[in-house]
Amino acid sequence: MARPRALVVATTYPAHAGDGTPAFVQDLCLQLATDFDVTVLVPAVPGGAKRELDGPLTVVRHRYFPRRWETVADGAILENVRSRKSTIVQVPLLIASQWCAVRRVTREIRPDVIHAHWLVPAGVSTRALGRRVPLVVTTLGGDLYALNSGLGRWLKRRVVAAARVVTVMNSDMAARVGDLGGRDVRVMPMGARFSTVVPTPTAGPARLLAVGRLVPKKGFDVLLAALRAVPEATLTIVGDGPEGDALRAAAAPFGTRVTFAGQLGREQLDSAYARADIAVFPSQRAASGDQDGLPVAMLEAMGSGLAVVASDLPGLNEAITHTVSGVLVPAGDADALAAAIGELAADPAQRRTLGEAAKVASDRYSIEAVGAGYRELLHGVIAKN
Repeated sequence: MARPRALVVATTYPAHAGDGTPAFVQDLCLQLATDFDVTVLVPAVPGGAKRELDGPLTVVRHRYFPRRWETVADGAILENVRSRKSTIVQVPLLIASQWCAVRRVTREIRPDVIHAHWLVPAGVSTRALGRRVPLVVTTLGGDLYALNSGLGRWLKRRVVAAARVVTVMNSDMAARVGDLGGRDVRVMPMGARFSTVVPTPTAGPARLLAVGRLVPKKGFDVLLAALRAVPEATLTIVGDGPEGDALRAAAAPFGTRVTFAGQLGREQLDSAYARADIAVFPSQRAASGDQDGLPVAMLEAMGSGLAVVASDLPGLNEAITHTVSGVLVPAGDADALAAAIGELAADPAQRRTLGEAAKVASDRYSIEAVGAGYRELLHGVIAKN
């Protein structure tokens, strides 16, 4: 019996192993591949082949702009546009190119189901096909929380109307999709891959770790402000992005207490988790309205057995039980963040207790558990077609 065929359309996918690009779409696709023949369609990025096999996955990359300036999909699209306004001219061309590529690949593989990651642009590019091929759309936060102009909201409504199922990262997002007219909305966060590297506790200052793109919604400016009141801690920031220069300037007075590690591949990131004592996720609502839905990096930190301090925002506060599996603080409150970090920095036993509970709580977010849920979902929408 032939296996069902799934077309996954997204804008974030590693060009090659270890390049530091978030791999949550790739991880989920590998889980889907146990039951489905999976083709992944993503925009071209520097270093990425036009077409290749990634294990059991067929990866197709579509061109959308002259190669020299083709940058808007290299990282987070919204933040790329905000940091360099000229890249906005690439966005309509990206959507048009993706629209054409979706139809070309659909004719080639005749998928039984399409899974689009993000309402915009992938949802827009696949919406019309939802009339004859079951369409599942996953929104991870940025596109739903932001893009609230008249045009943005109109586009999101059109996508939601075409989707058989919309999956979201938290209950607040589910309510927002419901307001857009969503008929079947399910909270199904992205899965996390947990490190097996054994932690290496040491004496000395507490080692803080923050992981994420260097963009306003991650709240790293708040973390640096909090660090002034926690002299007994050092900080490593993993990630890259448009706020990098401003954050490095803000961190300069700390000298060697703050290290910017840049983007790290998986093995390097595993080592960073193992060397840390406390993982900090000071997410906040950006001026654009954008905010995290549920950071995969936070789930990875929990699964690595780290004590976690995070902002009390939707999604984050659904994964963490305050003072049981982590510590929650008001978003944007540097004083509260400093107090929470300082308390844990001075209490290794409490860090161990929180880390052990976080590891247990993270089980339901493992890529294996989440992958099983998405396989069941896709089988279900195919069966109803």
